[in-house]
Amino acid sequence: MINAGLILEGGAARGVFTAGVLDYLMKKDLYFSYVVGVSAGSCNGIDYVSRQIGRSRDCMIPKEKKDAYVGKDILLKKHKLWDMDKIFGEYPYKQFPFDFAVYQKSEIQAEWVVTNCKTGRAEYMDNRESMEALLAISRASSSIPVLTPMVDLGGQLYVDGGVADSIPLEHTLSKGYEKNVLILTRNPGYQKDAPGNLTRLLYERTLKEYPKLRMALETRNLVYNRTIRQVEKLEREGKLFVIRPMEKTVGRAESHQEKLIAFYQHGYDSMKEQMDALRTYLQK
Repeated sequence: MINAGLILEGGAARGVFTAGVLDYLMKKDLYFSYVVGVSAGSCNGIDYVSRQIGRSRDCMIPKEKKDAYVGKDILLKKHKLWDMDKIFGEYPYKQFPFDFAVYQKSEIQAEWVVTNCKTGRAEYMDNRESMEALLAISRASSSIPVLTPMVDLGGQLYVDGGVADSIPLEHTLSKGYEKNVLILTRNPGYQKDAPGNLTRLLYERTLKEYPKLRMALETRNLVYNRTIRQVEKLEREGKLFVIRPMEKTVGRAESHQEKLIAFYQHGYDSMKEQMDALRTYLQK
């Protein structure tokens, strides 16, 4: 096991890129002592800790139409963009069993980022006692405000960790690791735009009881772009190893199987191409 940190950005369907990267790392038996993931990154991350090569890929690119969790059929039949019950209920217990026993015994320290709806701040959680509790944390980390329901964790409501901390670089640096690897799901140069007037109005109308969450959403782009500047600086200085897609990314609600497979393969191939550079960075 490598004594280093691994940071996994979210991005919903763009997470298939991360799935490809992690599958290659697992095939090479390369595991980090600390992993932190946000949103889809938390879904990728728990499969990395449980050492289940291909599980994230299979969950995000189901072969059978009946197993799909996103797409027109889900929208028409269930009136929702993502079927969260399927992702965190049916998948881990039926279609794509999650190996909680391996997760429990893992020596990897893991944290999954959630946003507290009351405070608007990020919190970092894990649970090795209960598979149900762990999946609830991952579900909260992936629950996009307004589009998916808030998740109750211990009597407090939480949503997508990306709202408050899309790229938990500062949190990882605070752990004291000298070496850190970051997997992004956006292309080089990407900057997050401020929410438009209609989006702000939607937040105002639907999140009246959560003013601090609304503020976090409205300023998320500023935090994200500031973090990206820090990422680029540390990368130039050789203090951070970054893996990011160089091809056009898929949309966060992409359901086209061929596009998802191609983006997954891009992640796998990218890690394969950079493996020697990664080992060199980790051994310096």
